[in-house]
Amino acid sequence: MEESITSLSAFSDYFKNTLKLKEVDVKTYSPLALAYIGDGVYELIVRTKVMNHGSTQVHNMHKKSARLVNAGAQAEIIRRLLEDEDLTPEEVAVYKRGRNAKSVTTAKHATVADYRTATGFEALCGYLYLNGSLDRLVTLIGKGLERIGELE
Repeated sequence: MEESITSLSAFSDYFKNTLKLKEVDVKTYSPLALAYIGDGVYELIVRTKVMNHGSTQVHNMHKKSARLVNAGAQAEIIRRLLEDEDLTPEEVAVYKRGRNAKSVTTAKHATVADYRTATGFEALCGYLYLNGSLDRLVTLIGKGLERIGELE
C-alpha cells in the first residue's frame, strides 16, 4: 500500500524522486523558460480554484478559467502585487527579467504592454514553482486574485 502525501514538502520530494528529476539551479533558466512552466502552473492553480466551486458544466469552468488565464488578468494581478509592495526584491528582479525578455511570439488578444507584463508574472510563477516555494506561489496568486475581485 502506498503512503499518503500530506504536505507540500512531501509532495515535492515524491514528485522529484518519481520523475527522477535532477537538481538544477533555477537561476540558470532563461526568463522565457521560467514563463513557459509558470504559465502551466498558474493555469493549474486557477483551474483548481474554479473546480472548487463545485461540479458544473465544463464549458462554464473553461469560460471562468479563460477570464483569469490571459495576459490582461495576469498583468493586472502583477501590477496590484507590485503596487502594494507584496514582492521581495528578488521576486521583483525575476518579474522584470521576464517582462523584459524578447519573445518571438506576439499578443493575440492583448496589448504588447499587457503581454510583456504577463510574461514577467509567468516567469515569477515558474521561478517560485521550480524553487519549491509553492506556499509563496499560492499566497501571491491568492492575493492577486483577491485584489482583482476574483477570489470569493
